[in-house]
Amino acid sequence: MAEGLRERKKRLTRQRISETAVRLFVERGFDNVTIAEVAAVAEVSVNTVYNYFPAKEDLVLPPEEASPRRLADIVRERPPGQSAAGAVLARLREEVRERERRVGLSAGFGRVLEMMRAAPTLTARLEELGHQMTEALAAVLAQETGAEADDPLPRVVAWHIGCLHALALSEIARRTAAGQRPEEIAGAVLELLDAAESVLGERVLTYAVREEPVCSG
Repeated sequence: MAEGLRERKKRLTRQRISETAVRLFVERGFDNVTIAEVAAVAEVSVNTVYNYFPAKEDLVLPPEEASPRRLADIVRERPPGQSAAGAVLARLREEVRERERRVGLSAGFGRVLEMMRAAPTLTARLEELGHQMTEALAAVLAQETGAEADDPLPRVVAWHIGCLHALALSEIARRTAAGQRPEEIAGAVLELLDAAESVLGERVLTYAVREEPVCSG
C-alpha cells in the first residue's frame, strides 16, 4: 500500500526529530541536552517531541529498533523447519551482512556508541532491554512447546539465545570503539556467529523447530 501524504509527513517529522536529537547528544552529551532544545532545533513543539518519543531515551533507542520483543518476534516469524536458535542466528547474519543500523553497523555509529556509553540511563536501558528480550523469548518458547509452568528448559534455551544475541552486539560495539570499519567488523562478527553456533549444542540448536503445516484433503 502506498504511503499517504499524512503518513509521509509524520514519518519525516519523526525522522527529523530523531536525527536532530542524536546529533545534539553526540555533540554535547546525552545529559547535557534537553527535550526543549531538541524541539527548538528540530523546529517542532516540545509536545510534538513527546508525542513521537514518550521518553528521552526513546530518541536514541526507538522502540521499533530496540524492542523488548525483538527475539520473541524473530522466533514467532520463523518459517517451518527452523528452530528458535536457528531463526535468531539467521536474522543476525542477515542484519550483519546488510550493515543494518539496529545492530550498530551503520556509518558514524562509533560516535553514537561513545555518547551512549557515557550516559548512565542509556546503559541501564540497554541492560534492562536485554533482560526483557530474554524473558519475552522464554514465554514464547514455553507457549510453543507446551512446557509446564515449572519447566526450566524454555528459560534455559532463551538464556542461551539471549547471550548469543548480546555477544554479537557487544562484539560490534567493541570493534566499533576500536575504530574498525563496518565491513571489517561484519566479517569478524559473522565468524563469531559461526563459532558460537558450533558450541551451542544440538539440544539448543534443535529446540522448538517449527513444524511443517499439515496438508488436508
